[in-house]
Amino acid sequence: MTAPAVRKATRPRADALRNRERIVTAAREMFVEHGPDVPLDEIARRAGVGNATVYRNFPDRDALVREVVCSVMDRTAEAAELALAETGDAFAALEHFVHAAADERISALCPMVSSTFDQHHPDLEASRERVEQLVEEIMGRAKAAGQLRPDVDVGDLLIVVAQLSRPPAGTDCLRGDRFVHRHLQLFLDGLRAPARSALPGRAVSLKELRDS
Repeated sequence: MTAPAVRKATRPRADALRNRERIVTAAREMFVEHGPDVPLDEIARRAGVGNATVYRNFPDRDALVREVVCSVMDRTAEAAELALAETGDAFAALEHFVHAAADERISALCPMVSSTFDQHHPDLEASRERVEQLVEEIMGRAKAAGQLRPDVDVGDLLIVVAQLSRPPAGTDCLRGDRFVHRHLQLFLDGLRAPARSALPGRAVSLKELRDS
């Protein structure tokens, strides 16, 4: 008696993966430009795919927004991990994370999390925790090395990155981009130890940031 054939798990075709990535990239750009309510057929047009391809990959708008936000956080974390591995310099990795987060427009996308879909979705929680743990690790290393002032915490960093990388009211993203990295570097220089002044109030922890 012959043994039943074992079916191999099918893998997505390369062109299907490319289409999915094109959709996510187009959605990210259009969410930043127009907000999360941009028509899905406009996203499909920019991605160069048909509407059916969008819905085959993402059954609804929430699924697409969630994928965009998760992919942005994952790429930002990967950039910081790579910087830390290449240089071994925690403060340089922190700088890399901050500037990468701005390039990914993370400040424009993250507000969608609370207003568009379930912010406690497992995929989103996993991506958020990866970023938070990485930033905690980098900041801890920088403090241990005497590079980072001791009176700041992860919440301080994430709040300021979100505020400084968001265009001022009445200014579009593309015009505001030319100021972002300049102002973020000014902020980063203020994080270096030794501190030149005492900060008012107390450091903002991750728990306080999440509870706020």
